[in-house]
Amino acid sequence: MIKRFHVLYVGQIDLENIGLGGAPANDRRYANERLSEVFATAKDVCQLMDELGYYAFWAAEHHFQREGYECFPNLIQLSLWLASQTRRLKLGCAFNVLPMWHPIRLAEDYAMADIVTDGRVILGVGRGYHSREVETFGAPVIDQVANRELFEEQVDLMLKCFNEESFSHHGKHYDCPPAVPYRGYEMKEITCVPRPKHLPVAVWMPIASSKSIEYMASKDFKAMVTLNGEKILDDVVRAYRDACAKHGRTKQLGEDMIWGAGMYLADTPEEAFRRVEPAHDERYKWFAPFGFVRYADEQGRTWGTPGAPARTPTLRDGVRQKAWLLGPPSLVIERIREFEAKYPGLEDFMIHWAEGIPPKEFKDQLRWFARDVMPAFTRR
Repeated sequence: MIKRFHVLYVGQIDLENIGLGGAPANDRRYANERLSEVFATAKDVCQLMDELGYYAFWAAEHHFQREGYECFPNLIQLSLWLASQTRRLKLGCAFNVLPMWHPIRLAEDYAMADIVTDGRVILGVGRGYHSREVETFGAPVIDQVANRELFEEQVDLMLKCFNEESFSHHGKHYDCPPAVPYRGYEMKEITCVPRPKHLPVAVWMPIASSKSIEYMASKDFKAMVTLNGEKILDDVVRAYRDACAKHGRTKQLGEDMIWGAGMYLADTPEEAFRRVEPAHDERYKWFAPFGFVRYADEQGRTWGTPGAPARTPTLRDGVRQKAWLLGPPSLVIERIREFEAKYPGLEDFMIHWAEGIPPKEFKDQLRWFARDVMPAFTRR
């Protein structure tokens, strides 16, 4: 049963001239003052979420985003600051792009955050997808085989930092410790200082493919799925459950998963559609070229594969796919309960803040959702 409610804010500024007829995504340019406004926005939203009883606020790591869509470069630092501005709200990393980090540095930074916030920071890791970012940091992403190989070694090293009092690691990319003298002896092992207070560390990843599902299950990582069409969502929920069982971890459908959807409340579905359509379209102007259209056609074929649609989706597509929940609270509750009934282990629902909705308008949506939707799930 759904118990906890989350928000995903990828770090967009308050964009103007949005929608399909608005400014082309690649042509957007903003001054540093505008690109920096996301920090105050995040603080305001987190403080409101804290008051209203939401469980967690998630943000995304990205770099060089002069276009203004994803402007948070360091999620651990962001989470530490937001923890100081709130009381109970958890702060999620969706996701630390591990190929752009040294895994020991990330492990140390997370451990410190875990200690000083008493467990309020949630760790998430991903492989990355922006070539402008990952390749500039000297890591591969265009070569997906090399990217996966690097990422998996980084995860192994990071987990050693968390779980072993002392360790060594000698792989293709990392040699820890190196065979060098130190204070009269040759090092054989090292210790991560500090290690997290809360062990084992719950690690989250996005589900991107069948290979990622198998890998996540092997590591007992938790899964996030957002803005997936109904068929794609069902496929990945079942594949994740089955992969976990194969690795000796019995889970109910939806257990250890966060399901995220687009959401807009209004008195009627038609009004909600009209109000959110420009923001929906702005999102896909930016994200569709990266392959983030997770819908299936009537034959079950994933969009972008042979025979299936390869166009930018419309909001009507998203509503039909049940990836976007639009209308009065009663209808949104009904839609969430449909998925809840299908996936008995599902406990977490995430609202995706559509790029283009102004902060004030989104905060009004959070208030309305907390008042008229959340109690249907939290008061039973």
